[in-house]
Amino acid sequence: MVINMSNAIEIKKVDKQGRFVIPSDWRKREMKDTDEVFLLKKKGFLKIIPKRKISLTKFFDKADLRVDVINNWAEFEKRFYEGSP
Repeated sequence: MVINMSNAIEIKKVDKQGRFVIPSDWRKREMKDTDEVFLLKKKGFLKIIPKRKISLTKFFDKADLRVDVINNWAEFEKRFYEGSP
């Protein structure tokens, strides 16, 4: 995969308070439903990732809670809530 770097790199001025302008085309494309970003700070670079709401419903059927092996539900709840082994 080849990325056209001429469109991917921009030089921005940083003001005295550490602010810079995020390119409007990126904001329109990547920040449609949010006004927050994650900032990943690493030595030598800063990565900006838009904070998006995700739906966890696609994972509901993926978790195997092994409830089929619980023979006595009342005993299970008692141990669960009391914290005894």
